[in-house]
Amino acid sequence: MISLQFITHQTERYSYFESARMALEGGCKWIQLRMKEAPLEEVEQVALQLKPLCKEHEAILVLDDHVELVKKLEVDGVHLGKKDMPIDQARQILGEAFIIGGTANTFEDVVQHYRAGADYLGIGPFRFTTTKKNLSPVLGLEGYASILSQMKEANINLPVVAIGGITNEDIPDILRTGVNGIALSGTILRAENPVEETRKILSNS
Repeated sequence: MISLQFITHQTERYSYFESARMALEGGCKWIQLRMKEAPLEEVEQVALQLKPLCKEHEAILVLDDHVELVKKLEVDGVHLGKKDMPIDQARQILGEAFIIGGTANTFEDVVQHYRAGADYLGIGPFRFTTTKKNLSPVLGLEGYASILSQMKEANINLPVVAIGGITNEDIPDILRTGVNGIALSGTILRAENPVEETRKILSNS
């Protein structure tokens, strides 16, 4: 089965919590709570609601960016974007018990995160996406193939999650490049029935 990371997103129809709940009900085992514009108290509130739900579904819960909150709430880990806290600094705060993922766009980013002790990499964007501001250069299939072959040559063995504007149709081709997982947000939430869409994505791969 595909390793699917669902990244929460608020839409006109769904709250951050509802978006995660539907992905979990559809069988997703990995939620990234991403609430970029929200105040910390609000992130904490949603994380506290999500934590028992993820436990119930035996799913991993990582927070986007908020290292101190991850430690306080004892969720599974954190995902750090390019403008967030450096990974080595987060590792000092969290220790070895927490998962730390980092966003990468180039092989140089990969090397940097690997040396800093990341547990996995979110590499992207695959294509243009509206859920992210200040987008890095789009990678496409060639970009993934190239970064993954450089990782192999350099003996860097870290799980890679492809992210950024990915649709259901893209998944088979992206998986063929050798990535370990796919991160989705809009593709699931724009579907008529997000729970069914999640099931479909997980069963097709």
